[in-house]
Amino acid sequence: AGRLAEQRGALTARLAQLEQERAALLQQLDEPVTEAPASLALTGVDAMVRTDWTREEIQAIYDKPLMELVFAAAAVHRVHFHPLEVQQSTLLSIKTGGCSENCGYCSQSQHHKTFVKPTPTMKLDDVLEAATRAKEAGSTRFCMGSAWREVGNKHAFKKVLEMVRQINGMGMEVCTTLGMLTPEQARQLKEAGLTAYNHNLDTSREYYPKVVSTRTYDDRLNTVKNVREAGINVCCGGIVGLGEEEDDRVGLLHTLATLEEHPESVPINALVPVAGTPLGDRLIARGQAPTWDQMVRMIATARIVMPASMVRLSAGRLEFPVAAQALMFMAGANSIFTGDRLLTTPNPEFNEDQDMFALLGLKGKAPHTPPLASPYRQGNFKIERTVTGKQQMQ
Repeated sequence: AGRLAEQRGALTARLAQLEQERAALLQQLDEPVTEAPASLALTGVDAMVRTDWTREEIQAIYDKPLMELVFAAAAVHRVHFHPLEVQQSTLLSIKTGGCSENCGYCSQSQHHKTFVKPTPTMKLDDVLEAATRAKEAGSTRFCMGSAWREVGNKHAFKKVLEMVRQINGMGMEVCTTLGMLTPEQARQLKEAGLTAYNHNLDTSREYYPKVVSTRTYDDRLNTVKNVREAGINVCCGGIVGLGEEEDDRVGLLHTLATLEEHPESVPINALVPVAGTPLGDRLIARGQAPTWDQMVRMIATARIVMPASMVRLSAGRLEFPVAAQALMFMAGANSIFTGDRLLTTPNPEFNEDQDMFALLGLKGKAPHTPPLASPYRQGNFKIERTVTGKQQMQ
């Protein structure tokens, strides 16, 4: 009887201990979690602005599995930009055709027989009317293109300067693409109120001679230098689908990302092959055209290696469905051309883009203002250049 009493007492004590442990566990479950485990932190996303990229580094980024590449680019994009803000620009050809360059893709070259017929420079009132329509439709930047090899001594340059002055006076940002510029011509455009100047490199230095022979790669880089030194924003990118290899796309991005300063805008164009042009005829015969995944890969890589630049989803956008364009925006594109025509190639109409913006929750960027701050960024930082070619965020 005494032993049974001892065993009963021990069991009672053990049950009381277990009840205390149970109560303690329930209390822990009710307490709020104040700190996430460190294992949930994301690593491997670097949004530093740097100009010392090696070609091998860019190639490694470009070669990432597509979904991993898009994720990395989307993360970098959210450090520097609001992911829903997209700049809307309108491009008008103010002087079409008759260009003395022999660019193998261009319908405006006098060397090729295409549907384009040369026209004189548009009148000022007609250009201002087009700019007004673009502004009413939501565009905040108005771009004017002229089919010139270079500005040279053309009398029409004075007309262009007046167009720039008056469109700037409308409260819009103004961009032009007029071919090669001298330092003095760049200075005059700056004084007239020009926001940005477009002068694309098109492709890599190695592939460039297969595209055009009437102007050198260094000619293009020299114009970019003149624009930069005049204090005008540089708009400089390239074209996907010229018959180039992937290595050439990496080479183009390497050249852009290792300029002393990155272009403020980097347009990524998808070639729209035009019958009558050497490259167009060749690609049409082969049934080749840029694919959506090639554009996504190019845009995402551009976003990572030039993280603070506007990346423009440019010509050829009409060829891709809204779902593909959405992935391009996710990958870091934050600028588009609106309006039904880009120089001589088709483009989605204004109302189609408005519907797409509503579907994706996108909103237009205001003119003459810095980009909206990212809602994902914690605290404030500023970017400072370092002697190593990298830039630090503080």
